[in-house]
Amino acid sequence: AFCRGRIVRVPKGPLIRVVGTEVAIPCSVSDYDGPSEQNFDWEFSRDTDFVRIVSTWDSTFTSEEYQKRVGRGDIKLRRSSNDAVELVIRNIQPADQGRYKCSTPSTDATVQGNYDAEVQVKVISDGLSVSGSKARSSASLRLSEGDSFKLRCSATSTSPEHTHLHVTWQVRSGASWRDILSLTHEGKFQPGPGYEERYRSGDVRLDTGANDTYGLSVSQASSADGGAYRCLVSEWVRGADGSWQKIQEKSVEIATVSVQRTGECSWWAGNVSVTERDSLDLTCNITTDRSGIFQAEVMWYFSVSPDDTLSDAQLLLSMDHNSVVSDSTLISLSHVDRNSYRLLVRDVDVEDSGYYFCEAAIWVPLHNGSWHKVVERTSAPVSVVVTALEPDYDVFLNASKTPKFSDDPTELNCRITNIQDTEANIRFTVSWYYRQHLPGDDVVAEELLASMDADWTLLPGERGRDRIQNGEIIFFKKSADTFSLRIQWTSESDRGDYFCVISAWSRHRNNSWVKSKDVTSAPVNIFWATQDYTLTVEAVKLKPFFVAGHTFEMTCKVSSKNIKTPRYSVLITAEKPLTDQSGPNGTTRIISLSQDSVVRLEDWTDQTRVDGVVLEKVQENEFRYRMYQTQVSDAGLYRCVVTAWSPGGGGMWREAVNGLSNPIQIDFQTSGPVFNVSVHSDSPTIYQGEVADLLCIITMEGMPLEPDDMSFDVSWFAVRSFALDREPVLLASLDRRGIVTQSRRNGSSDLSVERISPLEFRLRVHGCEDHDFGNHYCVVTPWVRSATGAWQREPDIRAKPVFLSVKMDVLNAFKYPLLIGIGLATAIGLLSCLIGYCSSRWCCKKEVQETRRERRRLMSMEMD
Repeated sequence: AFCRGRIVRVPKGPLIRVVGTEVAIPCSVSDYDGPSEQNFDWEFSRDTDFVRIVSTWDSTFTSEEYQKRVGRGDIKLRRSSNDAVELVIRNIQPADQGRYKCSTPSTDATVQGNYDAEVQVKVISDGLSVSGSKARSSASLRLSEGDSFKLRCSATSTSPEHTHLHVTWQVRSGASWRDILSLTHEGKFQPGPGYEERYRSGDVRLDTGANDTYGLSVSQASSADGGAYRCLVSEWVRGADGSWQKIQEKSVEIATVSVQRTGECSWWAGNVSVTERDSLDLTCNITTDRSGIFQAEVMWYFSVSPDDTLSDAQLLLSMDHNSVVSDSTLISLSHVDRNSYRLLVRDVDVEDSGYYFCEAAIWVPLHNGSWHKVVERTSAPVSVVVTALEPDYDVFLNASKTPKFSDDPTELNCRITNIQDTEANIRFTVSWYYRQHLPGDDVVAEELLASMDADWTLLPGERGRDRIQNGEIIFFKKSADTFSLRIQWTSESDRGDYFCVISAWSRHRNNSWVKSKDVTSAPVNIFWATQDYTLTVEAVKLKPFFVAGHTFEMTCKVSSKNIKTPRYSVLITAEKPLTDQSGPNGTTRIISLSQDSVVRLEDWTDQTRVDGVVLEKVQENEFRYRMYQTQVSDAGLYRCVVTAWSPGGGGMWREAVNGLSNPIQIDFQTSGPVFNVSVHSDSPTIYQGEVADLLCIITMEGMPLEPDDMSFDVSWFAVRSFALDREPVLLASLDRRGIVTQSRRNGSSDLSVERISPLEFRLRVHGCEDHDFGNHYCVVTPWVRSATGAWQREPDIRAKPVFLSVKMDVLNAFKYPLLIGIGLATAIGLLSCLIGYCSSRWCCKKEVQETRRERRRLMSMEMD
């Protein structure tokens, strides 16, 4: 197990062979080094010395004793692989009995393993004899289908060794022999391919008898059993390794058997056509040459395809050899005469179309009173076509409702007219189709909207499936002969041709429904002319002159064309100087009124005048806008933005068109004061932790005002960048009532806003941090008291920003870290010196003793 070397193998001996047969002795080598193809030498010995027989690599290897046999090919080497050969000896003789040695020349780097092997060959005499029955050795049997026959052969062996016989019966109907049944050398029965079922049923048997006879019994002979029969016998012996080895084989032909056909099934060939509800009459004729007593068994089959087998076909009716007929309601089977059998199918249906054929078997009585099937035949299929009874009717399609505008309803009625030749078991269904209407001769394939099956179940098509499920398209049946299609809200994509297909369904015997006819209606075109929507809006100012504090009032009148039952939504806008609530073009949305008369404040943010604007509907096409207590800041251009809506599907509104009115201007001519704002800081550059002071200074030009007649809303903003390219951040605000509002801050710095004079406001940033830098400015909203005592809001004024820079105090920042670092370094240095001194003084002290040297005078070299 732990070594590896060359191994030469031959079969384990002795090998027993019969004189006159061909012997093949294999030899193989494994676990070798060198080339993959190995060479072999064979030698033979009867006593002690070995004689060289043949070699794979040396043509001069053969000894003179074997040169003639090797030259004739009676002895040769047959290579089976690179590492295996066979020594073949034809017509082996008793002189060839002895020891055979197979050796391989070494191709290994080192000598390991065995390089030769020997096997003993024993040659015995031929003691096997095979013969047929003397009375039937050359017989020729002529049989009829269903008959039985028996064949016998005799096989004996007088071999001196303990051998077993293997007997096989074979038949040849063509060029090759086929195995029927074998009795193996191990005493087992083995049927040949195709004979397994007949062996299990007992129709094919192999019997052993006296005087070493072996008989083949075949029952229920068929035409396939015809041919030449022979008995093949082989002799086997168990080898030294326990395996069975075949040493010889002999055969003898016993008889030639021919089997004649005894019966046929036939009927008139051709196609049979029958009308629905009529009867189908077919006759099966049986012809046979049997003259004795027999009975016929008949079975009728139906299949859809002429190529179906009996297992695939449907059994309709059968009558056994005792004339017992299977039960069926609409199908009957009768015996017309001795050889004719009639099949009658009443009230045929379209589903009865197909192929019909009959299978007949002939039974004969046995001597014990039982019946035996001798032959079975199947007729050729006949094609039967059942013509359906089609009802006669017409289909008419008309539109009871046609749209004139988008979203109008559409209703189509598909009516069945001129109904003739219909029965109670006829049912009608409808399928609706749409085809887009294109100019010219362009052809567009129709699209299925919906269809109905035989159970009147609606099956929506791909087009409009969602609309059908949402109820926008409805299919219903008005009466027994009228089917309707309704589109609740017709859109422009629904314009086109519509047509319906009425299908007639017939009920079959199994209560199933089969479509028998389709009739298509003429198309109906759904179309309406479309025109562009037109919307005109006119704004009128009711009071041409007014002053601040009075009420501004204007009306918007709307007119439209080509819009069905329109409703309008109105939006009041004002074009003012750019503010935070303005749109990109400086437009502010003030108030709106929807098509359902719902009022909504849009960008109106003046909390003191929440009820200061009103938008109402005066008439169906007229709207009025009022703004109470107008202020100077309300100056600008006012417009009405009107949207026309038309009714859409599902009770929804669909936007049709938008319109914009002419502008109405509000302009206050006043000689009041003019305010200017500026931001100032004494120290725009500060260090972290310090306080930053920013002053918002308001100056006034023109007519002076008393401090009690004016007030200001001040808001402080910061832009955290150098180039003002970011969004401003609200810091804090102080309204005119003195209420301070601060925004949320992330840092530790704090803010304070205060009024230090009627026209000066201060912003302080306490404990500045680096994120407090940036451009800072204030926005001031002046409020002026009018002569009537009302407060008027002036336009917002924005100051020019001042950049606030926050620096870091390097000395203060590094003072404490430096002091702490120097102190720690000094302490650690002193501690290190102390530890070193103590270690050298007490811990690592070591006394060193010098070796005492004697002082002697030098000797001379000679004395040394």
